[in-house]
Amino acid sequence: MQVQIIRRKKNLIVRLKGELDHHTSLTFRQAVEKELEKEIIQNLIINMENLTFMDSSGIGAILGRYKQFRDRGGKVVICGLSRHNKKILEMGGLLKIIPVCTDERQALENLS
Repeated sequence: MQVQIIRRKKNLIVRLKGELDHHTSLTFRQAVEKELEKEIIQNLIINMENLTFMDSSGIGAILGRYKQFRDRGGKVVICGLSRHNKKILEMGGLLKIIPVCTDERQALENLS
């Protein structure tokens, strides 16, 4: 899996490419935590446009980041969901607590 990190003011955008599973969820978690140590980041946007697969470990990694940002007074938004990944997040209950936007632009607007 590839993780691309972009900072937009107090928003951290994480673009995921490949598979978010048992083998790669640690990479996602560490990338986000590394950025949180560097600067004051308030919100997280997870772009899943190029995410080809996700399992329960991916759900756990996203839920962990949600709690981490919530506890800091921030928000998490997901964008670029495929039908398959949307269904997985629905089954995991994440779509009840994390808003979904079509793209990064809409996600940034949602956070402002």
